Amino acid sequence: MAAHTETSTLSIPRLISILALVLLVLFSAACATKRQVITDRRTPPPEKKETRVETKEEKPTFERVEKRETRVVQYGVASWYGPDFHGKPTSSGEVYDMYQLTCAHNTFALGTMVMVTNLENGRSVELRVNDRGPFVKERIIDLSYAAARILGMWEKGTAQVKVEGLGPLIEPNQPFTLQVGSFTDEANAQQLAAQLRQRFDNVYVATVETSTQKYHRVRIGQYDTRDQALAMAEKLSGAGFKVLVTNR
Repeated sequence: MAAHTETSTLSIPRLISILALVLLVLFSAACATKRQVITDRRTPPPEKKETRVETKEEKPTFERVEKRETRVVQYGVASWYGPDFHGKPTSSGEVYDMYQLTCAHNTFALGTMVMVTNLENGRSVELRVNDRGPFVKERIIDLSYAAARILGMWEKGTAQVKVEGLGPLIEPNQPFTLQVGSFTDEANAQQLAAQLRQRFDNVYVATVETSTQKYHRVRIGQYDTRDQALAMAEKLSGAGFKVLVTNR
């Protein structure tokens, strides 16, 4: 009986020590877990950093500057001619088509490319000389109906213009693009481009730089075939924009 009592008494401190050790281990584990959670919360999610970097690195596509040599510059009054001459021969032998981007001039060689700028609104267009004229005093160039529409002068009939005779384009023809506007004022070009980007993709501003002027062309896309370009041009025309299909 005495031996049993001694064994029970010795077991109590040992049980207390074991219990204390277990509690210490559990407490330490709990503290470690809490510290890990706090560290995770303070660490910024890596996905947000990657998203911000990608946004900053986005750049417009198709940006380029085309260099052209200026040979002659003239200032004066432009007029336009249309239905009365449509379908009749021009001085170059071509049949006049008032819907093509051509013009009549009395001194430039036939076939010369000219940049005509309406000084009253800053719009510009590149034309090919294929006829002689105008034959009205104090006018320096006659434009096709299509050119007059692009320059915004067809209703008025005449406008003060700058005519710039250009050297040949050395680069090979590019894929077809759509030109929705051309301006001497870059702000006007960027404003139109921003408007178009709300509804269409691949909108950009291409710059033509001559010896005297920069022309900012608002363009859309690059198309391998004329049919692809015309399909998109119809959508733009239906939305109220004046569109020129070109591979220059």
